[in-house]
Amino acid sequence: MMDDQIQVFVTGGTFDKDYDYITGELYFKDSHLQEMFVRGRSTLNIDVKTLMMVDSLEMTDEDREIVIYNCKKAKSQNILITHGTDRIVKTAEALAKANIEGKTIVLTGAMIPYAFGNSSDGFFNLGSALAFVQVLDPGVYVSMNGRYFNWDNVRKNRTSGYFETMH
Repeated sequence: MMDDQIQVFVTGGTFDKDYDYITGELYFKDSHLQEMFVRGRSTLNIDVKTLMMVDSLEMTDEDREIVIYNCKKAKSQNILITHGTDRIVKTAEALAKANIEGKTIVLTGAMIPYAFGNSSDGFFNLGSALAFVQVLDPGVYVSMNGRYFNWDNVRKNRTSGYFETMH
């Protein structure tokens, strides 16, 4: 295992959407993560791999299998996954049920695209998730709004727009 390296897997989601100023539509082009790590002055040993660029509402079970396969195959024991917030808990559940031993897996996302600048929560969520993936025990977690949640005790509150514990 590569103890000091953090493996980052990109799956898409609002986190990496761009805005077309002509049509007003959101779309995927490239991940913003490398720019975010530079802007955040990160000195961590990070390896970024884009697995897919999909909205989580369109993520299939086959897409989740790709995520699981790559997490199992990863040499690092610390894995961060950027993901759309609508189905982030479903992917976290699939990862937990895959019984990936000895790895800390943290999924994070954004409610507002990073491309929107200072109004995006993506930068804050990414920083929080990077900290959590380094200190949490092996398992699967969701990190949003500066908090972390166990995969089986979190939901997206569609009224408030925040993630919360279920019980």
